[in-house]
Amino acid sequence: MAEKEGSAVPPQAKGSWTSFLKSIASFNGDLSTMTAPAFILSTKSLTEFSSYWTEHPSVFVAPAAEKDPAKRALLVLQWFISTLKQQYASRSDKLGSEKKPLNPFLGELFLGKWEDQAGTTELVSEQVSHHPPVTAYSIWNNQHGVRLQGYNAQKASFKTTINVKQVGHALLHLDAYNEDYFITLPSLHIEGLITGSPYVELNGCTYIHSTSGYTARIDYSGKGWVSGKKNTFSAVLYPEGKDKDVLFKVDGQWSDVWHTKEGGKSKSIIETFDPKVTKTTPLIVAPIEQQDDFETRRVWKKVSDAIIKSDLDRASAEKTIIEVRQREMRKQEKDEGREWPRAFFARQEKPTLVQQLAKKVGEPLNDSQTNGVWVFDQQKASAAKSPFHPDVVPPIYEKK
Repeated sequence: MAEKEGSAVPPQAKGSWTSFLKSIASFNGDLSTMTAPAFILSTKSLTEFSSYWTEHPSVFVAPAAEKDPAKRALLVLQWFISTLKQQYASRSDKLGSEKKPLNPFLGELFLGKWEDQAGTTELVSEQVSHHPPVTAYSIWNNQHGVRLQGYNAQKASFKTTINVKQVGHALLHLDAYNEDYFITLPSLHIEGLITGSPYVELNGCTYIHSTSGYTARIDYSGKGWVSGKKNTFSAVLYPEGKDKDVLFKVDGQWSDVWHTKEGGKSKSIIETFDPKVTKTTPLIVAPIEQQDDFETRRVWKKVSDAIIKSDLDRASAEKTIIEVRQREMRKQEKDEGREWPRAFFARQEKPTLVQQLAKKVGEPLNDSQTNGVWVFDQQKASAAKSPFHPDVVPPIYEKK
């Protein structure tokens, strides 16, 4: 962090931060439901976080142009590593302090697109479950035939620090090769709580396994008491079932510079990725006045404005209005014996491919913890139209 320890906590907020830490230590249940001090609240909902998968569209589509399957698998691994800074570090403030995101409501939507040299890359993100909270997303680039879809839930608990287990997975598909890559999600914990400058550190390991027969394993570590660097990782790519036959190795800091090396004895560096050089592409989102009532930035605008002004009372009041409305909708659905219709996603009854790929890396689907296995429903998407987002927008636009 650029600033000295403790500098992320405003002097007038030190008391509330201390009380918050004490409440975390004694809290039973999902920590994401807790209300944090205003200065540590994010103005963004978790539904927006799906966009962090693809802020480098050219890196996202690069595997589609590679004919060699091993090198394709490497490009997928490199793309995944390139997303980690965006997903787990870029959302912090200028002091490097992690913010607590807003909790999405059932049916909440976030739509956007990127336009650059890779063409148009589109995003749909939807909160498909509230108990448990689950966000599903689909990201695609038709020009290059690259599609990503996935879903995740987060289970937060406290044991010396805040620990977050991510339940779910992502699946990348390359049309040209009819090839799929099953991606598991890292667990994380929050460092810097005592100083009031929290930041994310990843731990454990994740896998990327492809139908072409290659596996990548990514191991995460961080700065220890004596040595080590923040956000450190080491990844290897090998043929399925032959983890000793390393073809490529990728290591460094996922939030900073990292290197791709040859496997075997040479271990020479063949490529370096520097996030300061590889710029992100801005996400294009419809103006708030053109958004539907269920789109993230429109529905949370008053709450976000209050957070920016550090007006926690106003933020809480506006948040309560949204929550009461949602409870009323859930009650009405229960009384009428129906379930909220998802706009873009559906439960997959027989996820055979996902089950097969998950088994290869020993990953349980844990569908009972995510209210099902969620997939993008093209039929629903095809029925939606909008001047801003001609290919896919919520059906409720048609009611206007």
